[in-house]
Amino acid sequence: MFIIKIIKYFFQAIIIYLFFLIIKIIGLKLSRRFFSFLFNKIGPSVKSEQTINNNLEIFLGSYNEDIKENTKIKMWANYGKTFVEYLYLKQFKKTNLHIEIKGEQILNKIIKEDRPIIFVSGHFANFELMSMELTKRNINLAAIYRPLNNFFLNPFMEHLREKYICRNQIKKGLAGVKDSINYIKNNFSIALMIDQRVSEGKRLPFFERMALTTTLPAQMALKFNLDIVPIYIARKKNDNFVMEVYEPIKIKNSKDAETDKLDISIKLNKVIEKMISKDPGQWIWTHNRWK
Repeated sequence: MFIIKIIKYFFQAIIIYLFFLIIKIIGLKLSRRFFSFLFNKIGPSVKSEQTINNNLEIFLGSYNEDIKENTKIKMWANYGKTFVEYLYLKQFKKTNLHIEIKGEQILNKIIKEDRPIIFVSGHFANFELMSMELTKRNINLAAIYRPLNNFFLNPFMEHLREKYICRNQIKKGLAGVKDSINYIKNNFSIALMIDQRVSEGKRLPFFERMALTTTLPAQMALKFNLDIVPIYIARKKNDNFVMEVYEPIKIKNSKDAETDKLDISIKLNKVIEKMISKDPGQWIWTHNRWK
C-alpha cells in the first residue's frame, strides 16, 4: 500500500508541477480564467461530490437546486484561482493593489499596543493572504498550517509559505502547540484556520450539527490572556480581495476553565458561520466538516 501511495503522489506531483509551468507561461489573468474552468470540470471527480452535497444540505436545509449548483461553481472557480495565485505570491507581497483592508484602525491599534493576538479565520477566497497581509504590516506573526500529504509537493509549498506568506511556520499538531506557546512567550501573534475538523477537537455545534472543533485558540487566549481577532477574506468579481478585520474578542477567565474554553470555541464557530453565510461560494465545501 505504501508503494502504491508513493506512485500516486509522484504522478500527482508531476501533473501539478506541469500545471505550474503552464501558469507561469500564460500569466496570472489567463491562468485564473483557465484553471477556474478546469477545476469546475475536474474538481468533482477528484473530491467527493457527495461530501460537498451533504455539507450544502446541512447549510441550506431544503435547498434550492440552483443555489446549490451556483455555490459549487463559484467554489470550484475560487479553488482554481487560488491554486494559480500560489505562483504569484511574490507579486502580492510587493504591492497592496490587490487588496482592500476593512478595519485598518484595528490593526494599527494592535501594532501600537505591541502584544500578542490570536488571529483566526477559515478557508475563504485566497485564505493564504491573511498571514501575508498581517506580516506586511510588521506584525510579529507565526502561522499554523497543515502540511500536504503529498511529500513530493509539500517542500515546494512550504518554501512558498515561508518566503512570501509568513517566515514563521508552525506545523499543526502537538509539537505545533508547544511551538505556538514559545512564539507567544516571545511576543509573537499566532494565525490559524479554525473551520476544519480536527481529531483532537471537541464536538461542538456548527450550523446546528455537532462537529469536531479546535479549542486551541480558546486555550491559548485563556492561558496568556490574549484577545482573539477574526478575519474574513472575500474575492471580488475583478479578482481583487477584501480583508475584513473584526473587533477583538475580549477573553474573560472564570473559575471554570473548561467551560470558558468551550464557550469561546462555540462563539468562534458562530463567527465562522456568519462568514460563510455572507457568501457561501467563498468557502471551501470539500472538507468533511461534520464527519
